[in-house]
Amino acid sequence: MPSALVVGAGFGGIASALRLRAKGYRVTLLDRCSRLGGRAQVFERGGFRHDAGPTVITAPFLFDELFSLFGEDRRDEVEFVPLSPWYRFHFSNGGIFDYGGSVEDTESEIARFSPGDVQGYRSLLEASRRRFDIGFTQLADHPFHSLNDMVRQIPHLAKLRADRSVYDLVSRHIKHDDLRQAFSIQPLLVGGNPFDTSNIYSLIHYLERKWGVFFAMGGTGAIVDALERLMVKVGIQIELNCTVERLCIHDRIVTGAVVKGRKRIDADLVVSNVDPNYLFRSMIQKKDQPFSLRLKRKLTRLSMGLFVLFFGSTRKYPDVAHHTIWLGPRYKELLEDIFQKKTLAEDFSLYIHRPTATDPSFAPAGMDSFYVLAPVPNLTADIDWQIEAPRLMSRILTALEKNLLPGIRQHVMDPFWMTPDDFSHDYLSEAGAGFSGSPVLSQSAWFRFHNRAEGIRNLYLTGAGTHPGAGLPGVLSSAKVVDRLIPRCRDSSARGEAV
Repeated sequence: MPSALVVGAGFGGIASALRLRAKGYRVTLLDRCSRLGGRAQVFERGGFRHDAGPTVITAPFLFDELFSLFGEDRRDEVEFVPLSPWYRFHFSNGGIFDYGGSVEDTESEIARFSPGDVQGYRSLLEASRRRFDIGFTQLADHPFHSLNDMVRQIPHLAKLRADRSVYDLVSRHIKHDDLRQAFSIQPLLVGGNPFDTSNIYSLIHYLERKWGVFFAMGGTGAIVDALERLMVKVGIQIELNCTVERLCIHDRIVTGAVVKGRKRIDADLVVSNVDPNYLFRSMIQKKDQPFSLRLKRKLTRLSMGLFVLFFGSTRKYPDVAHHTIWLGPRYKELLEDIFQKKTLAEDFSLYIHRPTATDPSFAPAGMDSFYVLAPVPNLTADIDWQIEAPRLMSRILTALEKNLLPGIRQHVMDPFWMTPDDFSHDYLSEAGAGFSGSPVLSQSAWFRFHNRAEGIRNLYLTGAGTHPGAGLPGVLSSAKVVDRLIPRCRDSSARGEAV
């Protein structure tokens, strides 16, 4: 039975391992963390549970597919609960906008702000659908290895004016400034600046509308646990707490990997769920890389970094929605500070996750669990996070106490944080970027790192830095691309039953 080695156990790596097992390969999955999930780690502090990574579940069928490969039903393992609202926006002027539910619900909310924008929202939704039909339905799970593949899409991209930004598209349909912010933040969910991310990424709006926004009871970690049980059941070998130092390549053919302080593992093929920028800088020798790969890494524009604050509260805040986005007084100017100027501003905008709004098990009775995320510059900026992290935590708690969580400083429990330093160290993320390469047009589709490595045989790439991009739908779709590229084992008709 041919062997496959998957390096990195984020969702892209887990999904690739399962798809390869279903094709009859003997699969080994490696990760340097103490548990599976990649950035979807789980922290337990003082009786509070915190999801460390993705918290928003969209396109749930992509998870369902992984279980159905083996005749299993995801619903038997983990429950997805629809949320309402999907997001609650708090604007700096005190306005509140609930987004989610039916189209009519959203239009009713829009009418409170700007009745004239209701029709504009309908046309924006249609514009998003057209981009979804191209960017997700047709392209998200298809390989982009030939320049001709990209050339064939140029007429579609030109018709959609994909050279224009998400914010530009939203502004052509929506006139109210607050609503423009609310409907243009989607690129930030995948690491991009709404003012220079191609409007093809506005497809995220229709993706949410098509399938809804969900929360996994038990958190994203519960999905990881369910997938781990499935992998064990079907015979995938899992090895944790092991860091791959380098890939073994002979005559431009990958033959395995060397694990730090342990051993070499041979394999007939390797799937990398490592940040491609780190992979080609640190795990593959320069002599084994074609010029196109070296150039792509050199020219890559990285996403922003993330500062994530975790804490519990000894009281509940029932008026705070499950997903809350608190927008500060500056929008474009703050994004320029983060993406262009690479400075840590005094102000910020925040994403607040309160899972106890849906699942009380995240905290002791009568208490709340919080995860607060602030976009910040990545490690290419001159920021000493040893000094700035506690300062930023204090500023964030002050802002939350004033605007959203009254009295939180008296009730906060066990606060801790992650900075771009942690993303770099824990996940080997290049420059501590939160989402690998930024989703600009020049780093999309054929221009992104290919799912079949250029110039190196039997090496495949999955995850946020590859086509189609970051976010759970993106990384799960990247595993589907890899699935399309790797043939089923000739000597096995098995569907990955346990061996």
